[in-house]
Amino acid sequence: MNDELKTLHATVIGYPRIGADRELKRALEAYWSGRLDEPGLDAAAATVRSQMLDDLAAAGLDSVPSGTFSLYDHVLDAAFAVDAIAPRHRRDSPTDAYFAAARGDAEAAPLEMTKWFDTNYHYLVPEIGPDTEFRSRPAKALAEYDEAVLRGLNARPVLLGPVSFLLLAKATDNAPEGFQPLDRLDELTGVYAELLTALVDAGATRVQLDEPALCADRTEAELEAVRTVYTELGRIADLLVTGGYGPFGESLPVLLDAGVAGIALDLVSGRDDLETLESHGVSRETFIVAGVVDGRNIWRCDLAAAGADIERLQRLSDNVGVGSSCSLLHVPIDLEAESGLDPLLTERLAFARQKLREITSLATPGTGRPGRPASPESWRDEIVRARLADLPTGADRRADYDERVKQQPDLGLLPTTTIGSFPQTAELRQARSAHRRGLMIDADYRARMKAEVAAVIAEQEKLGLDVLVHGEPERNDMVQYFAEQLTGFATTDAGWVQSYGSRCVRPPILYADVARTAPMTVEWTGYAQSITDKPVKGMLTGPVTILAWSFVRDDQPLADTADQVALALRGEVADLEAAGTRVIQVDEPALRELLPVRAAGREAYRRWATRAFRLATAGAAPGTAIHTHLCYSEFGEIIDAIAELDADVTSIEASRSKMEVLADLDRVHYHRGVGPGVWDIHSPRVPQVEEMAEALRLAARATGPSRLWANPDCGLKTRRYEEVRPALANLVEAARIVRAEHS
Repeated sequence: MNDELKTLHATVIGYPRIGADRELKRALEAYWSGRLDEPGLDAAAATVRSQMLDDLAAAGLDSVPSGTFSLYDHVLDAAFAVDAIAPRHRRDSPTDAYFAAARGDAEAAPLEMTKWFDTNYHYLVPEIGPDTEFRSRPAKALAEYDEAVLRGLNARPVLLGPVSFLLLAKATDNAPEGFQPLDRLDELTGVYAELLTALVDAGATRVQLDEPALCADRTEAELEAVRTVYTELGRIADLLVTGGYGPFGESLPVLLDAGVAGIALDLVSGRDDLETLESHGVSRETFIVAGVVDGRNIWRCDLAAAGADIERLQRLSDNVGVGSSCSLLHVPIDLEAESGLDPLLTERLAFARQKLREITSLATPGTGRPGRPASPESWRDEIVRARLADLPTGADRRADYDERVKQQPDLGLLPTTTIGSFPQTAELRQARSAHRRGLMIDADYRARMKAEVAAVIAEQEKLGLDVLVHGEPERNDMVQYFAEQLTGFATTDAGWVQSYGSRCVRPPILYADVARTAPMTVEWTGYAQSITDKPVKGMLTGPVTILAWSFVRDDQPLADTADQVALALRGEVADLEAAGTRVIQVDEPALRELLPVRAAGREAYRRWATRAFRLATAGAAPGTAIHTHLCYSEFGEIIDAIAELDADVTSIEASRSKMEVLADLDRVHYHRGVGPGVWDIHSPRVPQVEEMAEALRLAARATGPSRLWANPDCGLKTRRYEEVRPALANLVEAARIVRAEHS
């Protein structure tokens, strides 16, 4: 195959955009706080873009994507590129308008935010109505294309495709019944034609249109619309259409028949497209990017298996390239920044820069294509496996809810609580860092954390909340904290990944069998309970979320790994109970996140995901109230799974989506406790009392007041006390008002 390998093209679908040291995060937060002006923000953004281009240039790729940088979110960028800005967000300053849509401001609430397919990235949901006036705004795409060209790079502008843009959008509140954003596809296609024309006129020889929504199940009408759109747009520009989150499936023949010049396949999670291509046929001139390098996980590519897939494609086309399965947005930037990982693990890993080298290696004739070594036997824990095998039938089931609730504390009508964390101040972060680096002894560290717990308890008692939390000052992250105390995990020093906007996380690496060796949370929860007469919630992160927000081993089924994590958490629940904790919250905000993009795999996922949660919690006594929390997802798609968790109380994000989840709960006759969030904590806005009270009234009408809780949408770690105190005071007062109306 060496002669054929000479024709291979090396590229990548997208690249991390936060900066190697999170420079963008720091610049954004400085700008929002008033410590950096707009020219300073622009300069910081230009530096990050330059870093991105440096990495792409150094890798020796034949072409690079441009326009994938974003100050906050690429879907929001797409909305601004077509001027689809909600009227409430229009401002004299385009930057003010952009951040008003992203975060909200004193005048308006932000756009709704939800998960990007089956990832932990959050995107902002465009609002499209019959009266939305689309206009071409190519300035950002043109400027970033020019930046790359001036560096001497063969740049390929990238835009979110028009079909995905509308499928990811929601109808405006005033849209007539039955209206769908996709109804506006004809008008939007005309605007995309203008965008493409501007890019072609600027010298672009190929444009990438990302259409990840075509990797989900699509109707015949939607597929016909795809055919029409891409037949038209393909006449204007040489298009590379990408998916990236599974197989194109039935969309693939439609795109090929529409005559698109190129197609990028996700051959990590969408290998069925190989068979589709082979059976459907493809022009020998069609550019096919083999997405064989995983853009979602950090395990080194199996170069031998990838090479076999590439050779299959070379039998179909004379124009084959090697690339990533999707954008590398979802992985950290550089493995070489890590010094504390076990070499046995490190040699099996690849971050973004290493993945670029894998791509160019696969595209270079004469380089070796070794397979990936098997996981060592030392990563197996036979005791854990035996304990799981010996679990009795029914180990994942509690007593009936109606019987349990009679034994649980009566907190009265409309109890108030928070989701878990309180603000993580600079002083707290400094104390944790000093302790981690050995600059603060254990006794001083524990005293500092307990002082913070005491202060948080006092704040909540002063505010009048009914069920308290200890505030989680000892936790750097709701997943990493547990990963650091469980076997089978490794944590990184600089493995940052963007979750949304300036929010970055460091996903742990789950590489081996998982076990708990000691209690993880009992000390802090027990101390908090010892200084108050009000109930304090124990706070745990659920097994599905721990998997979703980690880089997980791929050498065994996810269901098996989830059960191992659940078994560890089951022991923690037992220890919390033994210490006197009677309310335990096991958060599963990622329950929707791992839901397969296509319907075919969803039932199997729902079975193992809900079983893992129940396995973690079913050992609790009937009198122990098990809470869970979910946020920022399309809950209607998992509403049956939420019911199957069998939690006593579910708190759920609802403010940005205007309580849409209530209709879904009603549809499945959900009759357990529910706390639809009435404060969007991802925005700096402090909602007023009447705003929260009206949300609670709406919820009470939908669920009945007897099962209703009042709480924020999510934890408060990213907010400042200047926002938290008035917002929680307003929440307590709103609950008091609505409680009085129903007493």
